[in-house]
Amino acid sequence: MSDGRDFDGSVVVVTGASTGLGRAVAVEVAGRGAKAIVINFASSEAEAEETAAQVKALGAEPVLVKANVAEDAECRKIAEAAARFGRIDALFNNAGVTKHAPNHADLDALTDEDFIWLYRVNVIGAYQMVRAARSLLEAAPRPGAVVNTSSVAGVMGIGSSVAYAASKGALTTMTLSLARALAPKIRVNAVCPGFIDTPWFEKAMDPERLERMRQGVAASVPLKVASKAEDIAGPAVFLASPSAGHITGETLLIDAGLHLGYAPLVAR
Repeated sequence: MSDGRDFDGSVVVVTGASTGLGRAVAVEVAGRGAKAIVINFASSEAEAEETAAQVKALGAEPVLVKANVAEDAECRKIAEAAARFGRIDALFNNAGVTKHAPNHADLDALTDEDFIWLYRVNVIGAYQMVRAARSLLEAAPRPGAVVNTSSVAGVMGIGSSVAYAASKGALTTMTLSLARALAPKIRVNAVCPGFIDTPWFEKAMDPERLERMRQGVAASVPLKVASKAEDIAGPAVFLASPSAGHITGETLLIDAGLHLGYAPLVAR
């Protein structure tokens, strides 16, 4: 966690903040002086309350909002939770879902409903959140910052399924569109993590298989590490910070160098 206070007095919204990267981002901005953090969750209320407790312990006011970003009315409910503070300084579009179908050659592993659901949450949900929060982001004293959680899967066409990779590729492209359209009052950037050791994987596989995955990831990336949520949160929060005030439309790969084994930077 940064020792700085560059988020002093800030109002921050984090979707999908009950666990993993969303929680790590909420805790990071709280530790850097945020005044209030809207903690969105779709189902894991007990875990969201743990995020809230960690945020409160660092001096920020947590605001819990149960909502599914796939629904426009619920995105508006998340934004409205920040309205009493008069502004949103940073919006982290972190909520995401997947369908595990790792054999990309098995085209029968995904249905049209799978694609639609992943796009509704991963792409449309982020769009709806920006739309719902736009006026509050524009009310921030500095340009409001949006940070979308994309994925190296969307850059390289790898990951848990073809549908997931496609949705994250769409989110990255949308980041460019919105950065251009909403400037100069709002900055829009994206982070593309690689493997993150979070409950996402713990829920999808048994402990022995997960440990093999951790070791395999560490062995295969140039930096020889399996990243944790806290390793990704710092760079993500940087993109929302005053230090990144002249950055918009950027996609930051935070993958311990995974992409270097698959595609040159020019192919990004």
